[in-house]
Amino acid sequence: MTGKVKWILGIAVVAILLFFIAYFVGVRLRPYSYHGMLMQSTEPPGDFTLIDHNGNRMHLSDYEGKWVILYYGYTFCPDVCPTTMLQLGRMMPLLGKKADDVQVFMISVDPERDTPERLKEYVTYFHPSFIGLTGTPDEIADAAAPFGIYYKKQEVEGASGYLMDHTASVTVLGPDGRVRLIWPYGTTSEEMAEDLLHLMR
Repeated sequence: MTGKVKWILGIAVVAILLFFIAYFVGVRLRPYSYHGMLMQSTEPPGDFTLIDHNGNRMHLSDYEGKWVILYYGYTFCPDVCPTTMLQLGRMMPLLGKKADDVQVFMISVDPERDTPERLKEYVTYFHPSFIGLTGTPDEIADAAAPFGIYYKKQEVEGASGYLMDHTASVTVLGPDGRVRLIWPYGTTSEEMAEDLLHLMR
């Protein structure tokens, strides 16, 4: 091998190394792209008081210091709610030890049918740490309004009598109580876990 060929090969090796270094540095410096809507709220939306699925009154502020995930739904929901709860349940083991810093709540928008006992059976089916919340219609309205949650009863034919139209997104609160992220319906467990782990760094 001539000196010229060695020189050309050396240049090629250096060029390849520089390419990979630039690529990996670029990947590391590239801004993270969340799967939900990143929020920049400066103040917590406020406290609320509801009844947990064990029949105890609780305040949202009781969970300051944790990452709180709020989902507004109901146990008679035929599709959207169980799909979302399933993804949230599958998310938890993907968080590893950091799952201990996360509390998922499902707040019923159907207090007429969702007793604490029914909520407990429903939410713990998806994960044993999940907590179901209910209350009076006024208490639920107070808990939903600050987060922009819409819900309305829709009369239907059949045994159920009615269904509830409701916002299908999931709200993530930081340990300081501020809204940090909103996941749209259809966000997968892997995407949720990836977003949370990035936020919790």
